[in-house]
Amino acid sequence: MKKIIVFLFSAAAFQVVAQTVPTFEQIISLRSAGNPILSADGKQIAFTVQTTDWNENRFDTEIWISKEGKKPFQLTNTSKASSTNLAFSPDGQWIAFLADRGNKTQIYVMRSDGGEARPVTKEEESIARFEWHPSGTRLIFLKPDKEDKNKKEIEKRYGGFEQDDKEFALSHLWQVDFNPDPRDPSEMPCYETVDSLKTKSGCIELPKAQRLTEGKFTITGFLTSPDGSKVAFNQQPDPLINSSMKSNISVLDLVSKKTTPLISNPSSDGLEEWSPDSKEILYSTNLSDTTSNFYMNSKLFTINLTDKTSRQLAKDFDESFGGFRWLPSGIYFTAWDKTKRPLYKLDPVSGAASVFLNVPEQIFGISFSRSGDKVAFSGRSGDQLGEVFIASMSSPKPEKITNMTEQMSSWKVAQSEVIRWKSKDGAIIEGILHKPKNYDPSKKYPLLVVIHGGPTGIDTPTPVPGSVYPIVQWLDKGCLVLRPNYRGSAGYGEKFRSLNVKNLGVGDAWDVLSGVDYLDKQGLIDKSKMGCMGWSQGGYISAFLTTTSDVFKAISVGAGISDWMTYYVSTDIHPFTRQYLKATPWSDEAIYKKTSPMNYINSAKTPTLIQHGEFDRRVPISNAYQLLQGLRDKGVKAELIVYKGFGHGINKPKERLAATWHNWQWFNKYVWGENVELPVGEKKK
Repeated sequence: MKKIIVFLFSAAAFQVVAQTVPTFEQIISLRSAGNPILSADGKQIAFTVQTTDWNENRFDTEIWISKEGKKPFQLTNTSKASSTNLAFSPDGQWIAFLADRGNKTQIYVMRSDGGEARPVTKEEESIARFEWHPSGTRLIFLKPDKEDKNKKEIEKRYGGFEQDDKEFALSHLWQVDFNPDPRDPSEMPCYETVDSLKTKSGCIELPKAQRLTEGKFTITGFLTSPDGSKVAFNQQPDPLINSSMKSNISVLDLVSKKTTPLISNPSSDGLEEWSPDSKEILYSTNLSDTTSNFYMNSKLFTINLTDKTSRQLAKDFDESFGGFRWLPSGIYFTAWDKTKRPLYKLDPVSGAASVFLNVPEQIFGISFSRSGDKVAFSGRSGDQLGEVFIASMSSPKPEKITNMTEQMSSWKVAQSEVIRWKSKDGAIIEGILHKPKNYDPSKKYPLLVVIHGGPTGIDTPTPVPGSVYPIVQWLDKGCLVLRPNYRGSAGYGEKFRSLNVKNLGVGDAWDVLSGVDYLDKQGLIDKSKMGCMGWSQGGYISAFLTTTSDVFKAISVGAGISDWMTYYVSTDIHPFTRQYLKATPWSDEAIYKKTSPMNYINSAKTPTLIQHGEFDRRVPISNAYQLLQGLRDKGVKAELIVYKGFGHGINKPKERLAATWHNWQWFNKYVWGENVELPVGEKKK
């Protein structure tokens, strides 16, 4: 096969020779920065930093701030709780955020130059999100309605039960006044007095929130118009995840309190942004398509609020987009372009989109100053961890505000290449090939394949790949790691994302195995020492490979689907299966069998580790038990590890460490022939 390796990402940025291999704990403990917000005058950037608290077994998020390009400093320090959803007041003097400090998630504010945080709300229900009103005199927020008063009485008599898809609370909009006085920094919440704030002179009553919307619908997101006169919001019949397919857009007039329906297509409509003059709304939609919105591009429109005329923008843009900001100079957004993620500029008149900024290679979370002369964002290139940047719009040369990458300056890290190969049906597939620091081109290496989820996820070059897979440590041990962007991945257009429709597992396996064959023909790998693993959709593909091939010495299935019928009847997103397989199990049993790993269980030979969260709703744990029993019945080595209390992901550090160790043990045993014990505390001397 013709060699078609493309982009090379070197680690030349590191001037200090890496000397140490990080421990599993060190990688899990890496600090990360993101969610940057720029003040209206562009002189302050606030952002969040996530750290790892091993004692409390949680990931903690706090707010940091940089003023006029100076060194950032930590603004919040919430004990046993995170501070999230930060937002500058319009005058830049305050930062509001959400935190649960023992009395549900509430809105807090603190001065942007530091001091004590104080609550703005004291609601019985946790607040989901909020926005400053452009006047700075109030905040608009979203929270669920109170629990049904009869529920406790029913439980007293009948015990606990739940009616499927009927137990939920609707969420609506509220507003609360904000009074910047009093200014005494010693003020703290006064919980002895209801809805009050303690000062030196006593307790000051917190303002009472006023409800803004009513109705038998739930609100999932909202945006206040720049002129402060209206709030546009997404609504759907209920908060169930599948009801998002029925989301519509309405507009609330803040003076009259009247709500007017605006967009109501048969499929999902998504509120994106207001025009700067508050006369138009930008929205994405699947129009009347209710059968393919998991993998087809949404369409982008604007609608004029006066005459209700709409027009389509970005007609020729072949990828999913998001994070829109509409400025007088244009509409800005980010989207994947293969393994890159540039900042795009869209002309609201012509509807044409073009790349505005492509440094660093991946850009996320854009935030602009009021005048639009500055932009802040988080991003990274192939040899970096995520950083926070600021740039001038007139001459966009991003300046790095953070230095998270410095954490790994003395580590041995992955060397990343983007490679391409041709799959069985001729489709061109890209993937990330990781090599060890001391790579020797004259050697053939063991190969580990790590498959991302989605299927509309994407893998990109990175120095520290991982999650629950100890990739950096395996590279140092002496192997290559391939992370394929198989058919269905984001970044390659709508047609590519559609290639596994009615072909799940089958086509995905082609892409993985053809990637292995490509590396073998290049003389890079030892095919007698190979393993494969993945989580979610990557776990499903790994399960498919464990029952349909014998090229791997070991496989790890993380939260994977083993049988599409089992999955269909028990998942929380039934439309996913109907859209990709174009059928229910009762209308086309054959397609469910063709794409299910369990259909091929009699051919299974590969030792398989199964990892699953105890309370996974997305891929229910019945899939894990089904695969486990099938493999054991066939005499195949198989182990199941259940992570107690977890859903679809392992989101606590100690259990993430455990999952990493379990994979380390499994592949070291079956690929390298080593027996590795899970360490338990300190060994006695």
